[in-house]
Amino acid sequence: MKFQPTEPFIPAPGIRGANAQTIFASLARPTRSPPLRRERKELPDGDFVDLDSFDGPTGAPHVVVLHGLEGSSQAGYVTEVLRGAAKRGWGATAINFRSCSGEPNRLARAYHSGDTSDTLLVMADVRSRVTGPMLAVGFSLGANVLCRLLEETGDAAPVAAAVSISAPYDLDACCRKLDSGDGFLWFYRKRFLRTLKSKSRAKLRRFPGAFDLKTMQAAHTIRAFDDVVTGPLHGFQGAEHYYREASSGPRLGDIRRPTLLLSSADDPMLVTPVIPRTAPDNPFIHVVLTEHGGHVGFVGGSLLRPSFWAENQALVFFEQVLAQRLAAT
Repeated sequence: MKFQPTEPFIPAPGIRGANAQTIFASLARPTRSPPLRRERKELPDGDFVDLDSFDGPTGAPHVVVLHGLEGSSQAGYVTEVLRGAAKRGWGATAINFRSCSGEPNRLARAYHSGDTSDTLLVMADVRSRVTGPMLAVGFSLGANVLCRLLEETGDAAPVAAAVSISAPYDLDACCRKLDSGDGFLWFYRKRFLRTLKSKSRAKLRRFPGAFDLKTMQAAHTIRAFDDVVTGPLHGFQGAEHYYREASSGPRLGDIRRPTLLLSSADDPMLVTPVIPRTAPDNPFIHVVLTEHGGHVGFVGGSLLRPSFWAENQALVFFEQVLAQRLAAT
């Protein structure tokens, strides 16, 4: 049976619009989290990722959380999942992608939308030390990474279930949207490029010649930045090649674990259809597409007492999948 939300998403009064949902959520989500243990995972290429974790009791589920572009384990949507997991008596691990933990990573490369190898290594470590089922939720870029991981691993996927929230399933279309407009699109684009360029300038000081500084500085679109920095640094011929290889949308049919794709039809960073129309053809995939919610928004309740619907429904989905597994044994 396909997953149905336990309650409809009703936008908080006053922030019904897509941009209002997106921006208010990024500002209003509390960032407090359960007590976390910072761990450093050394990688085979000499680099590292930093993890923030807490353990549940023996046999408890454990949730791995993947953040979005230029996010971290301190992002409000991540800490919302961590608090929800702790409330249920579960454990959790929030991954900081390379360069996102507050400390520069060691290599010229960093992370990208299709980079699954680091997350697979982290999941293998988590799997080796927890005795309960492992689950995973990704947001935006992290959701695309999670879907690519599930697609690549198929029947051998390391998680029992997964949730993808506001994923850019078509990276090329997403960048066309972000790069095409003024107003709020300009705001989102400038916000991303500001931190990406700052990190890139620091990279060039450590790795002269890794890419062309003048071309990078002149990049005023996400595509132009990816063409000169993200693509070449990660083994792609350029932005077009990167988007084609990293997009999860065309390969959703390969997923073999119960996976919830949760998005809003008014996502300001994505084009219609925000979820590929063929996604429900895969019996492992559950689709929830709301009318409102913005990008990683989904703020309900009220402005003074906001609630965060998507994160809660992700955890409810996990509870239902685990209950079905238990009933089948």
